[in-house]
Amino acid sequence: MDRVLIVDDKESFRDMLKETLVGEEFEVVAVGDGKSAKVETGASRFDVALVDLRLPGKDGIHVLRDLKKEDATLPVIMMTAYGSVETAVKAMKEGAYDFIAKPFDTDHLIILIKRAIEEGKLVKENIYLKSEVRRKYSYRNLVGASEQMLKLYELIERISKSDSNILVEGETGTGKELVARSIHYASNRHSRKFIAVVCSALPEPLLESELFGHKRGSFTGAIRDERGLIEEADGGTIFLDEIGDAPLSVQAKLLRVLEEGEIRRVGDTQYRSVDVRVLCATNKRLADEVKAGRFREDLFYRLNVIAISVPPLRERRKDIPLLAEHFLKLYSAKMKKRVLGFEKEAMEFLVRSDWPGNVRQLENVIERSVALGDTDKILLKHLEGGMSEPELLSSLAGMPQENLKAAGAWGRRMAEKELISKALQEAGGNKSQVARRLEVSYKTLLAKVREYGLG
Repeated sequence: MDRVLIVDDKESFRDMLKETLVGEEFEVVAVGDGKSAKVETGASRFDVALVDLRLPGKDGIHVLRDLKKEDATLPVIMMTAYGSVETAVKAMKEGAYDFIAKPFDTDHLIILIKRAIEEGKLVKENIYLKSEVRRKYSYRNLVGASEQMLKLYELIERISKSDSNILVEGETGTGKELVARSIHYASNRHSRKFIAVVCSALPEPLLESELFGHKRGSFTGAIRDERGLIEEADGGTIFLDEIGDAPLSVQAKLLRVLEEGEIRRVGDTQYRSVDVRVLCATNKRLADEVKAGRFREDLFYRLNVIAISVPPLRERRKDIPLLAEHFLKLYSAKMKKRVLGFEKEAMEFLVRSDWPGNVRQLENVIERSVALGDTDKILLKHLEGGMSEPELLSSLAGMPQENLKAAGAWGRRMAEKELISKALQEAGGNKSQVARRLEVSYKTLLAKVREYGLG
């Protein structure tokens, strides 16, 4: 039952209003002054408050301030028989939900109360969801207790409160976006948007329009003005993944965002101010890209104010058992399967493996093992078919035995995965180059990369 607090010094009015609201199935507490109201709100929760403007001792505006200090999400409706525009404006500036003049129509008041309660609940829910997102992406929820990860946590905590641009470096699958989200949600911008963009996922014209927006008629299909993602992230954080693959034309416009805090939509002549923190990630050595002429030197120095290196999994093997247990719990719960742990040989195999796809590859292998496993523990045979570079016997152990067609399909997948993984490593993660080399479309390659957990 929704709870209403009435604060009015006239006892007859309090009683009449309380009786009316109780008849509408509200739980009502009625008091005669601000001091009593403070006692009530300190002792229990209310969904809405009705406060008279003229009260003994502290007036209604002071009571409004006290109530909002106690609970900033509490909707407060001010009531008065001596209303004026100036008084109403003052009350609204102090945080009142609405202002109603006496005598009022009770039906109108009840509608107003119900609307205030619904909006108050939405505000509370929004705050709760934001706090849950912030908790979820806190660096304290990153999994790892190795020396490298402890240093990473310390660095995230130190830099999160600054507004400096940050470059997150690391191999594919190491968790660079999770690190970027942790920085955002630990920063003073945590209540605003975090928007992630994969720079290699879109061709040059689409990437420029996606980031900076466009004017109607600026190109075929531009039927209306559109804000870009950098404008959408105003006040928050934009995360540019695979920044090393951004075309030079886009790099030039990004430089203006960093230097001047301005963007210009495609086809527009007007610059627009933005307040956005820029976090970037790359699996390439940008210094080498600068030397090769593929990345602007001035942009590199602007982005590289603070560099964070996320270590590959093979350099923090101590964390593999922790990560494996974390993913086992996650996917056991998702699939509603009772899997209690790993046999000794299986865990030794995980720790011994080099994991070229890093944490993402480990996660995919554990998910596959939970899905295909038929025991209450993960066995070595459950893991081998999901590895990208298994030993010959391990590969054969994971091969389907039903018929040649199934075995052939499995072998093709293993060969595709190995070939794409090797090509990505040799091309430094450049997917466009890999697509040309393997003679497939860029879209097909992206689908295969996602399917096999390679980036």
